[in-house]
Amino acid sequence: MVEYRPFGRTGVQVSNLTLGAMNFGSSGNPDHGDGVRIIHRALDEGINVIDTADVYSQGESEEIVGEALEGRRDDVFLATKVHGQIGTRLNQGGNSRRWIITEVENSLRRLRTDWIDLYQVHRPDPSTDFDETLGALSDLVRAGKIRYIGTSTYEPSAIVEGQWLAERRHRERVVAEQPPYSLLVRGIEREVLPVAQRHGLAVIPWSPLAGGYLSGQRLESWKSLRAERIPGRYDTSAPANTPKVEAVRKLQALADEAGLSLIHLALAFVLNHPAITSAIIGPRTLEHLESQLGAVKVTLTEDVLDRIDEIVPPGTNLNPADAGYLPPSLTDKTLRRR
Repeated sequence: MVEYRPFGRTGVQVSNLTLGAMNFGSSGNPDHGDGVRIIHRALDEGINVIDTADVYSQGESEEIVGEALEGRRDDVFLATKVHGQIGTRLNQGGNSRRWIITEVENSLRRLRTDWIDLYQVHRPDPSTDFDETLGALSDLVRAGKIRYIGTSTYEPSAIVEGQWLAERRHRERVVAEQPPYSLLVRGIEREVLPVAQRHGLAVIPWSPLAGGYLSGQRLESWKSLRAERIPGRYDTSAPANTPKVEAVRKLQALADEAGLSLIHLALAFVLNHPAITSAIIGPRTLEHLESQLGAVKVTLTEDVLDRIDEIVPPGTNLNPADAGYLPPSLTDKTLRRR
């Protein structure tokens, strides 16, 4: 069974595994019945956090989660997100007050609920003042539509800005951050995790299996569902991913030596960090879920952790693109030239 940890300083207790619903719907497993069964199995195992987003399969994931939670809603800490483009119409995305106020109602309808426990801003939006976003979210908290505010894949400076705005502008405080974290993507160890600890934020990392790199499959025959959409991160033949492929082979050997599956090694590593509240697992099938549940029983020795640090040094992203977000100061060359 899972263990329970404090969700930051909110007083809420959550399971150390979160069921991620990104793979439910047309972009992953289109069988709604499968999605419901996976959710029910996770709940039966004691997982009490479900994380989805409006953009996952363009709302279909939320609909599957809503169907599965009929009669079980009160036992679940339910999280979803806003930011991604929905449909093709102008202003159906981003972090503006206009879109957030509109889209929260759509998510509530799809999820078949009167409230969302954790409403997260899925990515930064440089075109929108962060105070504008927090103002809208604060109003939603006071209206009872959402309980807590979170961010996902924010840089440490933005995390600190959110805390400053809450204090100086009397906004509701961001209580959680959802960053990428795995054996291959350790960049958040430099600043994000220490900043989260300093401000008492819960941390619920996404992709602890590095999008499938750490699933234990033979990389020579591995076909990631994301490789066609994001080849720079998930195509194993791309030069930028060569260090990841080499590291996976070494990590698999270490897992074998320790008598563990690579999945269990990967999840236990993420859960071992003192700043981590709950790791998001994103099974596409019931078999995927079963293969991950046992990780909560694994304790890694100091020797194994030291060996991991030798293979992937602390604070290192083997492929910088795996950070999940690059600010315009890096992606827009006009901002670096007079």
